[in-house]
Amino acid sequence: MAENQPLSGSVHPGSQSGSRGATTAHRRADPPPPLDPAPPDRVRHWKSRRGQDRLAQLLFLAPAVIYMVAFFGYPVVKNFLMALQKFSTSTFYTGEAPWVGLANYRAVITSSVFSKALFNTVLFTAGSILGQFVIGLGLAVFFRRRFPLNGVLRSLLLIPWLIPLIVSGAVWRWILDKDNGALNRFLAAIHLAPGHPGWLTSTSLALIAVIMVNIWIGIPFNLTILYGGLQDIPEDLYEAATLDGASGWQRFRYVTWPLLRPVVSVVLVLGVVYTVKVLDVILGLTNGGPANASQTIATQSYHLSFVEFDFGQGAALGNILIAISLVFAVIYLRANRRAVDE
Repeated sequence: MAENQPLSGSVHPGSQSGSRGATTAHRRADPPPPLDPAPPDRVRHWKSRRGQDRLAQLLFLAPAVIYMVAFFGYPVVKNFLMALQKFSTSTFYTGEAPWVGLANYRAVITSSVFSKALFNTVLFTAGSILGQFVIGLGLAVFFRRRFPLNGVLRSLLLIPWLIPLIVSGAVWRWILDKDNGALNRFLAAIHLAPGHPGWLTSTSLALIAVIMVNIWIGIPFNLTILYGGLQDIPEDLYEAATLDGASGWQRFRYVTWPLLRPVVSVVLVLGVVYTVKVLDVILGLTNGGPANASQTIATQSYHLSFVEFDFGQGAALGNILIAISLVFAVIYLRANRRAVDE
């Protein structure tokens, strides 16, 4: 009987494990509060080295973003709204600009000047781009060769690009003057144009004269970009082509042109974007005349806004010009991305 009775001081194993489990459950149910709670993930991100670098980048970008919004974003939005209103000089005093919707767009598109201005814009842009690119490419290929005073001559060719356009316009206005212009004097001296043609006063010559001057201004840009593209073409390819008996034209056709094509696409699209909105050159030479012979969309928009003071129609025509420029800007971005990928 004594052997079957449990000892008074012994504890049942089950009760011991149960008390341990209860204690463990109690500890799990009430964990002690952490002394230093972990910060949220967003706070940890900005405290990390990568987060600090990202914050520094945003701070450096902030002035540029503010500048773009203030000087580009706001004018574009304001111009868009102005094109939908009857905005005139009285608006600056009364503050009243009646809402007219698309009436300004209909007025400028159906006007007799719009078709002429659009046609002149196409001719001016195409003629300028063709002349600038062909001459710039020829000069870039020419200056690729090393010869004495190469760098000096290339520097001198940048002068048209560095001179203020108002100065260039004044000089060319004197050169192309009908009676005392240097060009007519030179042509008369060599018996090519004894009749003193009116380069800036003739309806058939005014646009041609403006295109010639714009070509002169744009050659340095094409020369600089194309010359930089030629420097990236390995010289070994030309040496291999020469050993194979390729002529100068064949080297240009099969070596230079294929490798220069990405740069060419960027130059052409940028040239179109810059040329389609040229204003100061035309205003300085012909002011869009005579008889709208050299009137473009840009000059007509200026004329409507600051000569006739019809800011609503001027803004509408300006928005049309912005839309045209955006189309070529998208083409430029795609061409630039394709050039980078290649």
